[in-house]
Amino acid sequence: MSKQTIPAEQIALRIRHFRGEKVLLDFDLAALYGVAVKVLNQSVKRNRERFPNDFMFQLSDEEARLLRSQLLALENRQTIENEGAEAELVTICDQLS
Repeated sequence: MSKQTIPAEQIALRIRHFRGEKVLLDFDLAALYGVAVKVLNQSVKRNRERFPNDFMFQLSDEEARLLRSQLLALENRQTIENEGAEAELVTICDQLS
């Protein structure tokens, strides 16, 4: 992982809204840190005790379906770096400050 500071604008562009929370999806968080999604998710699972209980949540099937349709619509307008990635983990942004 890089020790460089990530510009706030770059983070803000990746924030989405789910369940009334501002969140980062696992593939966006992995991209910001420059690691693979699988590596990020494994690291979080192995170190669960380091994170607050409300740090993340799993998307429901309906939320994942909705997200995929939104990403497909976005893909029609621009290229998505993480094509085919599935959102397994959602990070609540308030925990990052």
